[in-house]
Amino acid sequence: MFSLRGDAHKIYLQLKKASKFDPSFKELKRLLEIEDIQNFYHGIDTETLKRIYYCMIKEKNGSGMIPILVSTIPWLLVIFAKQLQDFVFQDHSMVWAIFAIISLVILLYSVIIHFYEKSWAAVHIEIIQAILKERKNSQQK
Repeated sequence: MFSLRGDAHKIYLQLKKASKFDPSFKELKRLLEIEDIQNFYHGIDTETLKRIYYCMIKEKNGSGMIPILVSTIPWLLVIFAKQLQDFVFQDHSMVWAIFAIISLVILLYSVIIHFYEKSWAAVHIEIIQAILKERKNSQQK
């Protein structure tokens, strides 16, 4: 199922395909995973859940060392440009190509992991917010 419309559209296509076999979507892996997370957080008391919520906000906004890594590496390359050029372009070898490919792979992998972690933090935040709101509404009644 290939689509250039993004993951949200891929989920829609999976739901559409799964609806032919199971209209309740009870066996869809993505939804089961979310349900497991919800069930886990439902079992935690409100005060602890609030602290977990704050940790998740920190994780989402801090988003780890990857942005620092991505922005620092080019500066390091500039600082050591002369030594790097001498090493990479010595004797017309192909070391520069290997160096460039490894750098690009590390950069691409880091960016993908960064956004993947950020999206999971957002999922946890939304689930926790929903549970806290549900508990607050039930206390007010």
